[in-house]
Amino acid sequence: MNTIGFVPPVHPGRTAKRRLTLLLAAFTLIGTVSAMVTVNARAAIPSPAPGWSLVWGDDFTGAANTLPSSANWIIDTGTSYPGGPANWGTGEIQTYTSSTANVSHDGGGNLRITPIRNGSGQWTSSRIETVRTNFKPPAGGVLAIEGRIQMPNVTGAEAAGYWPAFWALGAPYRGNYQNWPGIGEFDVMENVNGINSVWGVLHCGVAPGGPCNEFNGNGANRACPGSTCQSAFHTYRFEWDTSVSPQQLRWYVDGQHYHTVTQAQVGSYWSQMTSHAGYFLLLNVAMGGSFPNGVAGGTTPTATTVSGRSMLVDYVAVWSRGGGTTTMPPTTMPPTTGPPTTPPSGGTVSAYSTIQGEAYNGQLGVGTEACSEGGQNIGWLANGDWARYDRVDFGSTPPRDFVARVASGAGGGVSGLVEVRVDSPTGSVLGSFAVGNTGGWQSWQSVPGNVSAVTGVHTVYLTFSSGQPSDFANLNWFTFRR
Repeated sequence: MNTIGFVPPVHPGRTAKRRLTLLLAAFTLIGTVSAMVTVNARAAIPSPAPGWSLVWGDDFTGAANTLPSSANWIIDTGTSYPGGPANWGTGEIQTYTSSTANVSHDGGGNLRITPIRNGSGQWTSSRIETVRTNFKPPAGGVLAIEGRIQMPNVTGAEAAGYWPAFWALGAPYRGNYQNWPGIGEFDVMENVNGINSVWGVLHCGVAPGGPCNEFNGNGANRACPGSTCQSAFHTYRFEWDTSVSPQQLRWYVDGQHYHTVTQAQVGSYWSQMTSHAGYFLLLNVAMGGSFPNGVAGGTTPTATTVSGRSMLVDYVAVWSRGGGTTTMPPTTMPPTTGPPTTPPSGGTVSAYSTIQGEAYNGQLGVGTEACSEGGQNIGWLANGDWARYDRVDFGSTPPRDFVARVASGAGGGVSGLVEVRVDSPTGSVLGSFAVGNTGGWQSWQSVPGNVSAVTGVHTVYLTFSSGQPSDFANLNWFTFRR
């Protein structure tokens, strides 16, 4: 990565956006004293507009001082993902925690994320991300991601370094951390330094440069309608529309459209950020880093930055419209596993359901493509590749074997193993089977393999090994049997 002026290298996303800072001359900074407002949350997520269906949502109605639902959210902690870029790739200086002082329900229908500076000058805050990683539009339809949010109610010098955000990252980033910006990032809402402005940004392609002008991103910003972003709730919305050609990405605040990026603008990189399993959503308040520093023209936060101003989230919701009745690819079932899989409850996936290959939560070397049996399959599987599936529940009775739907068009003498491991891609192999040429990359066979006893909830890794460097398999789905 290259340094952009005085801004440190950043990755992933929510970057300096140097070209956008020139727009700030058009905005007058709000005074350092803001009137505190009465915070009201809606009773529930709004009913879908005509033609729309609710895919998922959280209206944060938990009891005061409780954490967000673990069925819906993962709480990130520390200063990076394990093995990921330091300071979350953006130069931000806080440590994320799971303390209710930093993230909790307020008891009035909101989630609050609160940066706090301790007596030694160290900052803590919070960052959460959805358990689900498969938010994408139905084929030929539209996906909408929306949140009703009040930014931290602080402005002027006291706000230096505050960086609230509501955004989405491509599913392959989870567990990889080195494939940004190709997997895509949609910044639905971000703000820095208490300025009355919302930024909507797409990150894509390659960095530096590329179709999204990384590390800046392809973005736009505008003032919040009516009351300021800091003094009141506003509704921030992003739409991914596959019903038009070229496809469009659109950003809104309080229903007012202010930014569009088209498929034609992204070009050949469009499929890279849209052909994977989907996106997961994030909410956080960072302190300092490339974007607030770039806008401020110096290091933030400063000695005058105040502690303890919360971002309040009334609800987060995902809707879809048109193109069918679900945002998930069609399910192709083995004859031995019963009815189609339903969305998991309690944040887990049954090991005995059909787990679609493309529904991975992380991967290395894995691609996706259209499958002749419907939906998508994962492919280009070769030695050293793996796919990760989180929160797989084996229950109290261990499985006797597993079955995977595989195909191969590998050349003569090329074969490999499909292996099952839990909790680590380098852990002990619980079970495996060999795959050779099946007659073509879309000539599917259901192949069983015995597995060792395993119970409870685990992260499952499918790993792929071969004595040859060539691709040797595609995989549509897998399941366990008992």
